[in-house]
Amino acid sequence: MPLKMAPLEEPAINMTSLLDIILFLVMFFMIGAHFSENEQTTDIQIPSAMAASTLSGAPDAIVVNVATDGQVTVKGETKTLEGLMALLTAARTQFPGQSVVIRGDGRCQYQQVMDALSVCTEAGIHNVSVAHLPRKQN
Repeated sequence: MPLKMAPLEEPAINMTSLLDIILFLVMFFMIGAHFSENEQTTDIQIPSAMAASTLSGAPDAIVVNVATDGQVTVKGETKTLEGLMALLTAARTQFPGQSVVIRGDGRCQYQQVMDALSVCTEAGIHNVSVAHLPRKQN
């Protein structure tokens, strides 16, 4: 039985095709970035329309916090019920589908949360939810 005496060839990875792909990707992104720059600097006059609506999505829900002492805060600012009414009315006029989340402290009086709910109703906001944590089942 003859034995092979030739040295074994070391395995090698051909990097040529990998380098070609990386070079193509670099060129693609460089050219793409250049075109987006050109589009923004082109001197055009944008037309206007009377009945156009914004293309942005719905705004985030307004979070109304009711503390144990009945203090109402929105975005870190303390509000009276009248101030809350003004804020919610302004938000509804900007976006009719505005939603509100009321976070009442579990130890506060139920009436204080109901006051915040009634202000939402008076402001014309119908998408109102009350935040809660699910109870663990025994």
